[in-house]
Amino acid sequence: MLLHFFKYHGTGNDFILIDNRQDNFPQNDAKLIRNLCDRHYGIGADGLILLERDHSLDFKMRYYNSDGKPGSMCGNGGRCIVAFARFLDMVNDRAAFSANGHHYKAEIEDDIISLSMSDVSHVETHDTHWFVDTGSPHHIEIVDDLAALNVIEKGAKLRYDVYGDTGSNINFVKPGSTDTFEVRTYERGVENETQSCGTGVTAVALAMHHSGRSQSKKIKVRTLGGDLEVHFDGDTSGYFNIKLKGPAVQVFKGYLEC
Repeated sequence: MLLHFFKYHGTGNDFILIDNRQDNFPQNDAKLIRNLCDRHYGIGADGLILLERDHSLDFKMRYYNSDGKPGSMCGNGGRCIVAFARFLDMVNDRAAFSANGHHYKAEIEDDIISLSMSDVSHVETHDTHWFVDTGSPHHIEIVDDLAALNVIEKGAKLRYDVYGDTGSNINFVKPGSTDTFEVRTYERGVENETQSCGTGVTAVALAMHHSGRSQSKKIKVRTLGGDLEVHFDGDTSGYFNIKLKGPAVQVFKGYLEC
């Protein structure tokens, strides 16, 4: 099979994008997906995304983690596939697509994609952390020294010891000003720290507002790969009109025989 692929990243969170509107990609081949995402022997990516036909919307997003397994919603991946759809001349300045049975909308301005996220009905508050489902599950906790933290070691321990086989993404946060926070994320499915995580950034923003650490409904979150913004309405009883805003960039494209 000669595979025509495109590589995108959203603040360093990188993805292989494939136009699968002809349904040619062997989507149940987990080994192939793992090999394509392998950074030493394949293209290299945090995940693989198929753009497919949707009968009522612009397109459908099918997402796989780099372990080859189907993933839950990916915020940066969602922004990247919108940029990809515009590259394919499928959309102009707006897009509507489905992913995991949910509908999403996005606005496009140059390489900046503002993606509407799912509503969040509640934020779980625990003694040492918060838990928020923003389309993917997220554990959020504040740490004293974010720069020195061994994210892989501590993230893996929490991911497995606390959340079991199903797991959760783990986010470590350093507060800045009242509307700016820094975060580093351990992602399940990648089983490593990633440069950025869109659903994680969204979860962090909501948790910081819910806990009273920010009064703003426009929060900037700094990741290793760059800055993202989260805008939202609502309060501690629930959040809606949530938007994840930031760049989505095509890095390269090519063909791979596999």
